Amino acid sequence: MKTATKTALTIAGFDPSGGAGLQADLKTFSAFGVSGKTVVTSITIQNTMGVEGVHDILPEVVEQQLNAILIDGKLDAIKIGMLGNELIVQLVVRLLRRYRIKKIVVDPVIYSSSGKSLLSASGVQILKKELLPVTFLLTPNLKEAEILSGIKIKKASDRIRAARVLIKMGAKNILIKGGHLKGKPQDFLFDGSRSLCFDADRIPGGEVHGTGCTFASAITACLAKGMDIDSSVKEAKEFIGISIIGSINSGKGLAQVEPMTSLYKNAERYSMSQRVLRAVDILKDCCIGGLIPEVQSNIGFGLENALTIGDVIGFPARIVKCGESIIIPSPPCFGGSRHVADIVLTVMQFDSSKRAVMNIKYNADLIKVCRSLKFSLASFDRAKEPKKIRSLEGSSLEWGTAFSIRKCGFVPDIIYDKGGMQKEEMIRVIADDIESLVEKILKIHRRYLKALT
Repeated sequence: MKTATKTALTIAGFDPSGGAGLQADLKTFSAFGVSGKTVVTSITIQNTMGVEGVHDILPEVVEQQLNAILIDGKLDAIKIGMLGNELIVQLVVRLLRRYRIKKIVVDPVIYSSSGKSLLSASGVQILKKELLPVTFLLTPNLKEAEILSGIKIKKASDRIRAARVLIKMGAKNILIKGGHLKGKPQDFLFDGSRSLCFDADRIPGGEVHGTGCTFASAITACLAKGMDIDSSVKEAKEFIGISIIGSINSGKGLAQVEPMTSLYKNAERYSMSQRVLRAVDILKDCCIGGLIPEVQSNIGFGLENALTIGDVIGFPARIVKCGESIIIPSPPCFGGSRHVADIVLTVMQFDSSKRAVMNIKYNADLIKVCRSLKFSLASFDRAKEPKKIRSLEGSSLEWGTAFSIRKCGFVPDIIYDKGGMQKEEMIRVIADDIESLVEKILKIHRRYLKALT
């Protein structure tokens, strides 16, 4: 028996570059597990470098599309993006009123990021007069909020003035997006009496195409799933951040937001877990117990674009020596080891291709082995660790790793230290991925056994 699913409709323009409009909306709905339907209002001629032309769909064709969807069953939410002209705005409002749709999110697309007009001047006036009164949530950026409200937004307090004007026009809730603000991209939500601000750190890397569409459709998906507006905006805010981090370069112009990033990451997490388990089986079969230090070992393997401890897989109970072999008391998990994750994340700040680390015991013979294998080596002296670093829990390994990398000018194969007060001496083996890490560990193990015999 087929199970029912939540359904959302997007009424928007077609972007052949795939970065915004209907394409971005559908990918976003899918990422949230919401079934998506579409009504095309305009075909834009654009690529990653900008919009070259716009061809609005005949109003009667838009009406036929929308009517066909509306008579086919209940919609849980609707997101409205580019409408093109006043005739399309009017017919959309008429049908929405007829079918009494409640959860309507309007992302007022007036200009493209390159400055191309995407809604006629009379269309803007009809939107203000007729569409806003049926709007549950309006999501303008700063420029769009200024155009619709007539209020120049130069400082934070101007946002509430603009929001009050838009509420008086009929919209039930206003979310003024802060992506174009200086400093942190703070979004401002207002319902006529209560205001909330949603903060986030600005993600480096420059402008990304499709963020507005994706953010609004993420909110729509959350509303379709029955979430309240505060929770919907909060979750969508986190979602757009992940989607920007995972943005892709598919052409000569702007990078494009990738709404499927969270799904790709989940698939990558599963794959990495399996790869780490296979790697440990290989190390166990090769009986590498002689490389394990007194404090035991751990492996860290970071996601692509890893930013937090939760993006690095490790072993919560470490890798434990058992005679000549090793045992794993508990399976690997993301965020499983703060110490090894700190090393991985620090390394990736210098070279994002280096995502895997394992610590092994230190002795002079092992250092000789690493040199004989032509591995690049760097080291740090814990005695030279700044006091302010030493006083911060968990900061020593970040400092030592960064110090060693800066000293040699690149990320080496090996970073070691000779210990310090209540700190065991240690070797850290660094590699691109878990497979090349295992290869390095086994080379060290075999050469070390040979040196001992």
